[in-house]
Amino acid sequence: MAEESSIAEGHFVLVGTVTRPHGIKGELKVRPYSDQPDTFCRYTKLYLSQEERGEKRLCTARQARVSGTQVILRLEECQDRNRAEQLAGSQIWVTSDKLPPLEADEFYLHTLIGKDIRTVDGQDLGRAARLLSTSGQDLLVIRQAKKEYLIPIVKPFIRSIDEQAVVLDLPEGLLEING
Repeated sequence: MAEESSIAEGHFVLVGTVTRPHGIKGELKVRPYSDQPDTFCRYTKLYLSQEERGEKRLCTARQARVSGTQVILRLEECQDRNRAEQLAGSQIWVTSDKLPPLEADEFYLHTLIGKDIRTVDGQDLGRAARLLSTSGQDLLVIRQAKKEYLIPIVKPFIRSIDEQAVVLDLPEGLLEING
């Protein structure tokens, strides 16, 4: 991997995780965090890290192709299976200015972090603290004092999003199972 990034932490967006090596020539199998894995193929400058707040190293994508819901990635800095095995589990980041443009009714999940979260009835749930990506769906971790909610981020639950807050229309009982 080439150089350590000097870009401010807030400008990075997590786009995937290296799950394992693919083949013997250093290719990586990647789980993208987008419902459109082909967008992963447009990135040429990627940053890899072992931890969310860890050092991010700049890498150059030589090739990326979609295989089902996964992406097969070849990096300039990874030429053999041994190096690919060392990169398994790495998080893959891009700078936010490299993200594709959105349609009017779309949003990036990372933009929810730090916003106040309320229900349509006006109940204050707290502040969006982080995202939790699971194999099933993405969850928004909401914290208020000592309480924490894990809310699936699905379109039917989101009533509105503005600069400061997100208003959710949650099904009955969802908050109680978090308690």
